[in-house]
Amino acid sequence: MTRFWDTLQLFRPGWGDMVEILLVSALLYRVLLLIHRTRAMQMLLGVLLLGSIYLVAQLIGFQLIERILQTLFQIGAIAALVIFQPELRSALARLGQSRMLRPFTRLEESQVVDELVEAVDRLARSKIGAILAIEREVSLDEYAEAASPVEARVSAEMLHTIFTPYSPLHDGAVLIAGGQIRSAGAILPLTQFPPQDRSLGTRHRAALGLSEETDAVVIVVSEETSRVSVAQAGRLERDVGGDRLREILSVDEARPPALFGRVGG
Repeated sequence: MTRFWDTLQLFRPGWGDMVEILLVSALLYRVLLLIHRTRAMQMLLGVLLLGSIYLVAQLIGFQLIERILQTLFQIGAIAALVIFQPELRSALARLGQSRMLRPFTRLEESQVVDELVEAVDRLARSKIGAILAIEREVSLDEYAEAASPVEARVSAEMLHTIFTPYSPLHDGAVLIAGGQIRSAGAILPLTQFPPQDRSLGTRHRAALGLSEETDAVVIVVSEETSRVSVAQAGRLERDVGGDRLREILSVDEARPPALFGRVGG
């Protein structure tokens, strides 16, 4: 009877156990957010499938399959570290962008906002068409795969050079993630809904299309009118001035930042 009572105590967790469960749950949630829409997520699903097969093999008594999977798990852990090294590095970098560390990154974000606003102003004054997509919580990886990698610090000079007519990368969109110019020449999906304004060109329709599928902030500079538009959540805001653009891009505690998106914390 005493042994039975001791067994039941395992199902009565104390406050320390509850705190530990909450911490582990929060950690797992953050890990799932970090690997969402990445190759690592596909690998996790594969591991879960193999784990299910392993449990079934144990229950049925298929010793050969059980031993093969045991060996595979031992080797696979090391292989995963090598194969998914870029994803792990990216995940650790995003952990460093946690909101708990936000006071230390505010200065850098302000500088990036200044460069973006200046770049858009230069492009508008030069009547150079441009489209810039800024990643937030939803990954833009699938659009970056077919684009030309840049991996450069955001600067007005760099953006102006990229969109200069007849330059190698002026066609397509520039993708900005984590305060960096990630790639250029990206092809974005066009909106599937007929726009109310029939005068909207391909850039504006592409900006709307991406904002419908992701939470990105998409800035468009019209080549014909020099007007600046911003697409968010499937809506297009026209005639955006410098102050309004700065407001959209700047950090607001009440909403996720437009820059340095997909933060942890």
